[in-house]
Amino acid sequence: MKRKLLFLLFIFLTVKLSSQNSKFNLELNYPIPIDNNFVGENYKGIADIGLGYKFLKLNIIEFGISLNGGILQTETDQSGGFQNFNVTTYLVQPRIFGELNFESIKKLHPKIGLGYTTMIFDVSGTFNGLSLPEQNNRNGFNFNFGINYDITEKLFCQIQYDFVKLGAQNEASNTKFNRNINILKIGFGYRI
Repeated sequence: MKRKLLFLLFIFLTVKLSSQNSKFNLELNYPIPIDNNFVGENYKGIADIGLGYKFLKLNIIEFGISLNGGILQTETDQSGGFQNFNVTTYLVQPRIFGELNFESIKKLHPKIGLGYTTMIFDVSGTFNGLSLPEQNNRNGFNFNFGINYDITEKLFCQIQYDFVKLGAQNEASNTKFNRNINILKIGFGYRI
């Protein structure tokens, strides 16, 4: 995973050096799972990194694409060590977005996005004394909205909300608790 992050950083720096008027931005966020669902009750956020590219400007709206990757983690130790397992969840979130740029409030940029989320659950540990190395994927529709505040011309802070509607795997998982994921992200961005 560290190699992939270093590779992405290398790509971003290469793009910065090769383009004078780039429309790319790099984001680093802290994800906070919220609400009454299996993620909100059991996971804590580790990090979320994103790359965005604005490709079209129409009056006050700029359209773009983005890709975010996040990490959530939980540790469970119940029944005096009888059940001891760790779950690391990797999120991959491609989306298309629109960002508003008002002339009257130049530093604030509301945005809204639609996309897709893949959650990769990496489970390890023991349950009833049995080993649990397992990987499981869940996918679903992603709706995102947030606001950016310009600190400088290149640096901004942001807050955003992601709603993910996961597909049902079976009848037991077809509940709001198992399908509706809510994540609040707070962080910084840099326009490359």
